[in-house]
Amino acid sequence: MTSFGRPRRHSAIVDSTNERARRLAIEGAPSGTVVTAGQQAAGRGRRGRAWSAPAGKALLCSAILAPLERQHALLPLAVPLAVCEAVESLARLECQVKWPNDVWFERRKLAGVLIEAQPPAWAVIGIGLNVAIEPGEFPGDLRQPAVSVGHGVDVEDALTAVCERLETWVDATPERVVAEFTKRDALAGRRISWVGAGDGAQEGSGLAEGVDERGNLKVLTDAGEPLSLGAGEVQLIAD
Repeated sequence: MTSFGRPRRHSAIVDSTNERARRLAIEGAPSGTVVTAGQQAAGRGRRGRAWSAPAGKALLCSAILAPLERQHALLPLAVPLAVCEAVESLARLECQVKWPNDVWFERRKLAGVLIEAQPPAWAVIGIGLNVAIEPGEFPGDLRQPAVSVGHGVDVEDALTAVCERLETWVDATPERVVAEFTKRDALAGRRISWVGAGDGAQEGSGLAEGVDERGNLKVLTDAGEPLSLGAGEVQLIAD
């Protein structure tokens, strides 16, 4: 089992914790190494989007997992489950996961996960968790309304909780990951639209029907055809 958090490389400001962790992974840093920052100058989320947060008010961390084994195939689903449990250990919030790897509270984005890997050598697990950001401090152009943990929680408490839960979830069996993800699935049973999914499904809309054993999103298209999405951007269609 990998123990996360030691060694820890912290900076007041970095370009991107994921970028720094990638460099360390390539140089052979041990599994469990965590890179943290008070602020990122070039933080990024999925599909190249920028990720920004006021200094000291969000957990900005990237953890190295090495080497990658068969049980790590569902890492993109397992990590947000770890974040959910970490948050719930700190505050009275009930979290869900919006496939594939955003953590939601009441349909508002609480955290995002970005995993970059070079199998079988290593993976970098990037986590951005809003901890103490006030509503007026979020950028006004966010596509998805954001929310923070609040409740007096600080960033160091959040880091400790996340590292503890990562130790459990990165090595969880695929069956356990899928079962827990199903309980927290924010999209199941709801109408969604998607873009950039690939495999002949570049865009469309339909009904989300959970995830399969490989972590793909199952949907029933508006034309009544079953489809499995392995990538892309998914949005809820307003009820």
